[in-house]
Amino acid sequence: MLRFADRDTTRLLQAGDPDPVERINSAGASGIFLTCEHAGRAVPAALGDLGVSPADMDRHIAYDVGAEGVARGLSERLDAALVLQRYSRLVIDCNRPLEAKDCVVRESDGTVVPANADVSDRERRSRFVEIHQPLHEAIAVALDQRRAAGKPSLLVSVHSFTPIMRATGAVRDFELGLLYNHDARLAERLAETFRAANPGVAVKLNAPYHVDDVSDFTIPVHGERRGIPHVLVEVRNDLINDARGQQEWADRLAGPLRLAADSFEGNA
Repeated sequence: MLRFADRDTTRLLQAGDPDPVERINSAGASGIFLTCEHAGRAVPAALGDLGVSPADMDRHIAYDVGAEGVARGLSERLDAALVLQRYSRLVIDCNRPLEAKDCVVRESDGTVVPANADVSDRERRSRFVEIHQPLHEAIAVALDQRRAAGKPSLLVSVHSFTPIMRATGAVRDFELGLLYNHDARLAERLAETFRAANPGVAVKLNAPYHVDDVSDFTIPVHGERRGIPHVLVEVRNDLINDARGQQEWADRLAGPLRLAADSFEGNA
């Protein structure tokens, strides 16, 4: 069980700031349990606009473009529980441990974040305790409750990635990445079922990056430590930057996810 700090001493979030966590379809019947760590672009009022332009807040550096819509679509199609997070990853990255350098970034893909230039250890921890912790507490509690009820869980973390990195010019010329660290079972099975249903779509394993048990959080903490099947799904964000694309990709992923999950029935 995760240990959580006392929140009474933190003072970042104020009245009027949104709750970090939204729970959707908590009683969903599916064994699939969805998370979306980079769904939102909210910034606490105390941090102003972070010194970042509106145009940059629309980029992948601020949130996972389209991921929330895909996650909500999957929740609806699969009758699956979903937990999502509302604050911008430029405030704090909720898929990184506190000690990771990019948990609070000073610069992201060529864009400087002025409000993060001189963040003290206390301020960094405040963001972690008030935004990051409630998300992962919600995930942990939900998974504990499912286990206590004898309900299987397969963890699916929904993300998106940019086709071109502005700072380096690196091109990601595929549509879907399926990521894992030590346990490839669900990622490999989903790759099979997705390719069978979508033969014209390029799918890669562990791209655009590899999950790491030092720099990632959801998969190592909630998937690997519990020993439940898991996968981090990355959809290229130019394909899901509007409602139509998000619904199309929810449709594309739902069937293959259901088939992949069926492979684990009784074992999750």
